[in-house]
Parts: sequence; structure tokens; C-alpha cells
Amino acid sequence: MRIFKRIIFVMLVFNMIVVLSGCGGNFSSKKKNIDYDFPEVETQWIRDGEPIKFEEGLWYPQDNVDILLDAEVYSVAEYRDIEVFVGKVDVRPYEQLYTKFGRNKFRSFKKRK
Repeated sequence: MRIFKRIIFVMLVFNMIVVLSGCGGNFSSKKKNIDYDFPEVETQWIRDGEPIKFEEGLWYPQDNVDILLDAEVYSVAEYRDIEVFVGKVDVRPYEQLYTKFGRNKFRSFKKRK
């Protein structure tokens, strides 16, 4: 009877190891890590308050900084050698645009009416 209990115990432990090792497997995701480049110093024309011309409108830089992950935005244009982004949840007509000037730091732009 004692040997039978040991065999069952060993089989149970072995099965648990097999199941748990399968759970920790490599989950391959089709999502790619996105890392958008940014300038070392924010461009002077943005710091001077000049607007972005986008979709027949003028978008002016705001004083606030939004902390966003690159995965939360996507690129919609390039203006004066600076990439312009919108939030992935935003739809046309866009509420705001962004430019990136640091790790997870985005300058927001709003359209004047």
C-alpha cells in the first residue's frame, strides 16, 4: 500500500510540473513594441508657440505635458520634420494632436476655432 501511495504521489507531482511548465510558456504576440523617436531638445518653433498646419486647420501647442506610452498613440503626419500623433482612441474630428519630446512625454496641440 505504501508503494502505491508513493507512485500516485510521484505521478501527481510529475503531472503538476508538466501542467505548470506549459502555463509559463512563451506567449508569442503579434503586437510589436513601438518606440517612436524624439528630438533631444523640443524643437524651437514648438517652444515659440507656432501652430501645426494639419487637415486645413491650425493646431496650437499647449503648456501641459501628457504622459503617454508609445502604444497609446499613432503617427498621422509629419510637420516640419516632427512626427505628429493622435491618441489611438481618438476619432475624426480629432480633439488634440501630439508631438513627442521625451520618453513618454507628449506636447498636446489644440485646434483654435
